[in-house]
Amino acid sequence: MTTIDAMDYEFRTARPEDTPAMEALDGSFTTRTIFHVAVTEDGFALQEIPVDPPLHKAFPAEDADDGPAAEEDPNSRTFVAVGPDGCLAGFAAVSYAPWNRRLAIEDIEVAPAHRSQGLGRALMAHAVDFARERGAGHIWLEVTNINAPAIHAYRRMGFTFCGLDAALYDGTPSSGERALYMSMPCP
Repeated sequence: MTTIDAMDYEFRTARPEDTPAMEALDGSFTTRTIFHVAVTEDGFALQEIPVDPPLHKAFPAEDADDGPAAEEDPNSRTFVAVGPDGCLAGFAAVSYAPWNRRLAIEDIEVAPAHRSQGLGRALMAHAVDFARERGAGHIWLEVTNINAPAIHAYRRMGFTFCGLDAALYDGTPSSGERALYMSMPCP
């Protein structure tokens, strides 16, 4: 696996003019495995199982929010990575909750051409730096059980499973999927 050279990318806080590129970023994925969720008497159990044919998921467009304009909130940030060609290669949107000292990864996406090169890890490092600045005790995220590539990446970064919501996606285009929650202590 080749890793990116941070010198090749510009990492910065998102600007309002980044919103169209962030909304246009291809956040879809293809996977040959998913995590089957079994609810147990004491919680839940996960088993990674193969899927054939491979599953492709494209996330539906979300309702527009304030995007980078929300950056006026001192506890929220969106970090972007801009490639050598000047195009947006990825972003990470985070928010900090002082009451429980938790930094939530609200969204993290990397364009397909930039995946498996360490760009997601580099964006996460910017989120971790922001978490430290805020005094976060832990970092938390939600991921669908069918996004095995992301789950594997998060685990390599130090995240562990901490919860399940079996109903979060009911009544949405993702109905039938399960929301898995992962966290890690703020390094």
